Amino acid sequence: MQWYVVAALLTILTSSQGILTTLSQSNGGYKYDYATVPFLAEVFKLVVSGFLLWREIKTSTPPRMTTDWKSVRLYPIPSIIYLIHNNVQFATLTFVDTTTYQIMGNLKIVTTAILFRLFLKRRLSNLQWMAIVLLAVGTTTSQVKGCGEASCDSLLSSPIQGYMLGILSACLSALAGVYTEFLMKKNNDSLYWQNLQLYMFGAIFNMARLVLDDFRGRFEKGPWWHRIFNGYSITTFMVVLNLGSTGLLVSWLMKYADNIVKVYSTSMAMLLTMVLSIFFFNFRPTLQLFLGIIVCMMSLHMYFAPANMLLDLPLTAKAAPQTGIEVSVDRKSDS
Repeated sequence: MQWYVVAALLTILTSSQGILTTLSQSNGGYKYDYATVPFLAEVFKLVVSGFLLWREIKTSTPPRMTTDWKSVRLYPIPSIIYLIHNNVQFATLTFVDTTTYQIMGNLKIVTTAILFRLFLKRRLSNLQWMAIVLLAVGTTTSQVKGCGEASCDSLLSSPIQGYMLGILSACLSALAGVYTEFLMKKNNDSLYWQNLQLYMFGAIFNMARLVLDDFRGRFEKGPWWHRIFNGYSITTFMVVLNLGSTGLLVSWLMKYADNIVKVYSTSMAMLLTMVLSIFFFNFRPTLQLFLGIIVCMMSLHMYFAPANMLLDLPLTAKAAPQTGIEVSVDRKSDS
């Protein structure tokens, strides 16, 4: 399967995640315990990965599986980072409004690229760096409200703690993504074996969170395994299936493509969600939304298109090699 097909599927699934989650609400709230959703999604990914690994083992050429403890012990780290990130998210939202939080969340686009360059030693051309900055600008522009929709002072009226936590959240999200890609590519192990390790620890940490909630609530509603499906509807199960499938596609991209492709997919999904909301929730599109979509599409083309498609050289420059003058376009210039 080509990476761009997986990226397109990831965009569709990511954009539908928010819509399905909204449709699963009842009277503005959740009848189910939403902490059970990520746990069931991790279990779903674990079962699917285990089944695919079992099929792979049955083939004539068994897959490579590193069982050395020095390798296995690295897999809980992404789960720990995501656990911290989730708590930072809740803390951030106590200081800032949702719009400000979404805008600050776009910082992960740039932080991912920086960590991508520092830790994975991947060189990005000057055009690709410009494309990443354009992506951050485009997604931010699409979310900014006009003065007629909200107070003009609302975007910068939050306390400094909120902005610091927002920056920390973006850095943690980028760190988790880049570290996961490092794990997936550090050896030639089977993708399904690597997924099995990732999702096993993910399920353990999510279950620990449910147990902690039980102790905080003094088991007033009973243990979590007794109420795990309480309030679930078909839409809720679709949310779990969607979240689990998204995770499997992300792991494939981490293994065979890279984190920047994932960033573009999720960013475009955010814009697609806004467009779909026009039809599902009577969302009123704004000029900022259309401008943001245009900028993001330009960024997408700038990042992935070959250099000769982006630079239209004049005829004199193309004929220059015949007169002894060499003209070269190097897209891979070190930044």
